[in-house]
Amino acid sequence: MTIKYNKTFIPQRADPYIVRSEDGTYYFTASIPSYDGIILRHADTIAELADAQEIEIWHKHEKGIMSIHVWAPEMHYLQGSWYMYYSAGDIDDIWAIRPYVLKCTGSNPLTDKWIECGPMQAANEDEFSFTAFSLDATIFENNGKHFYIWAEKVGTGKQISNLYIAEMETPIKLGTVQELLTTPDYKWERVGFWVNEGPAVIK
Repeated sequence: MTIKYNKTFIPQRADPYIVRSEDGTYYFTASIPSYDGIILRHADTIAELADAQEIEIWHKHEKGIMSIHVWAPEMHYLQGSWYMYYSAGDIDDIWAIRPYVLKCTGSNPLTDKWIECGPMQAANEDEFSFTAFSLDATIFENNGKHFYIWAEKVGTGKQISNLYIAEMETPIKLGTVQELLTTPDYKWERVGFWVNEGPAVIK
């Protein structure tokens, strides 16, 4: 299969994320139209992901947190385990979007059990992170340290969505207070809402 970069690669899959495993194969996850679960595909090449079997590794709760708006999952390998980072809301407060974490209990993310680690935790001295609408987290490593970047709304009214960064203490907890990374300064970031979201890392 030849990938055509001006054509849809995998239809009906928003917020796509691909990670390369240590064995050279690839995993794909994304938001699905029903926004009620987390899916995963696996293939030897990126091109083969388009036709790879898709499985659901986790399904939303019926009520409470993680019961609606399951968005933007990303899978990362940290400290010897696979983790899935995603955002979700509460069906009784649908825009109370917060970041959550799943952990794979084995080495095969397709067949081994995933467990809930709960919400992503702020650093002990951080009074601000994840207290409002927060989503679209991504993770990267630099010089042996891992960093967490996410979007979070601040202010009143429509609010402003900024990007923040912090160093990670563990795969489920930040180790430093948030630092403002970007805020919507340009006109094209202020159409309807003032928004910086969907961070990605080029290393």
